[in-house]
Amino acid sequence: MLNMGGPSTVPETYDFLKNLFMDGDLIPLPFQRVLAPLIAKRRTPQIEKQYADIGGGSPILKYTEMQGAGMCELLDELHPETAPHKSYVAFRYANPLTQETAQRMKADGVKRAVAFTQYPQYSCSTTGSSLNELFRRGRAGEMGDIEWSVIDRWGTHPGFIEAVAQNIEVALAKFHPSARSDVVVLFSAHSLPMSVVNRGDPYVLEVSASVNAVMDRLGHSNPYRLVWQSQVGPSAWMGMQTGEAIKGLARLGKKEVVLVPIAFTSDHIETLYELDLEYMKEGKELGMEMQRAESLNESPVFIRALADITAQHLRDYSARTIGPTSVQMGLRCPGCKNMTCSQQKHWFARAGRS
Repeated sequence: MLNMGGPSTVPETYDFLKNLFMDGDLIPLPFQRVLAPLIAKRRTPQIEKQYADIGGGSPILKYTEMQGAGMCELLDELHPETAPHKSYVAFRYANPLTQETAQRMKADGVKRAVAFTQYPQYSCSTTGSSLNELFRRGRAGEMGDIEWSVIDRWGTHPGFIEAVAQNIEVALAKFHPSARSDVVVLFSAHSLPMSVVNRGDPYVLEVSASVNAVMDRLGHSNPYRLVWQSQVGPSAWMGMQTGEAIKGLARLGKKEVVLVPIAFTSDHIETLYELDLEYMKEGKELGMEMQRAESLNESPVFIRALADITAQHLRDYSARTIGPTSVQMGLRCPGCKNMTCSQQKHWFARAGRS
């Protein structure tokens, strides 16, 4: 189960930030190895305070392990041919890091594995970065002899869409019935640098597809917009930014809003701090009534969706109706110049065989 991760305790914040800023797939920087530790050190006190404000760390590991355990329990029933199933968490920037998980898998004697991204929508900077790191560990022999296949995107899967829609309906129900249909559903996704978007990264398209599928499920009952959060640094990022959108809606007199995290499946700092504390405070100061749709966390509908996605993948792979990777995963971004990306795609297309 691949994800970016987050520091489980406040003292882990610096290492998390350093690993994040060292990743050129996510945040391309000149002189990255020199600048990344300096930027991380400068930002650590502010980010440590934010993690303290949400309870002393990110809960993403807790929820990912919970989701993985629930998924595997269902998988044992849905696809007994490959039972028993076991989930491993491989975070890109926080413990357990991919290297640690690779070593655990080798020690456990794993021979067959599915690299299952926990980012519903694909980006070279998120799923791509995690797969690049997994490839590096595999090529170095740190995982042993494993046959790999990949679930690289699932942003329009009916179970995922249903879980998101149900949480929006719960949030909408908190508004007075007479005003409910006028509430703006504001989908918020992690932004990307425009340098990544402009090389042909599919993330913006895939997030938009998720939003459209959710609104189809809701019968387009409410006005909606897709906006972007978590911009870092002075370079251009995908917009409009969530905070600016909230101010704009208030100016237009649209003061009832449901915030929806559409690219985050578990609570972490982007939901618990940015959405719940920063943006909710801004909305209140502007006289707005705002609710936040819950993250998927312990949602049984979502955990069932994870199991269904994996079971279908295993069935199709066993029947040889699909290969180790999807057709879409084989296509590099038109502007891609990252040779690791090319090598990773070929490696996984051969099921991790050299």
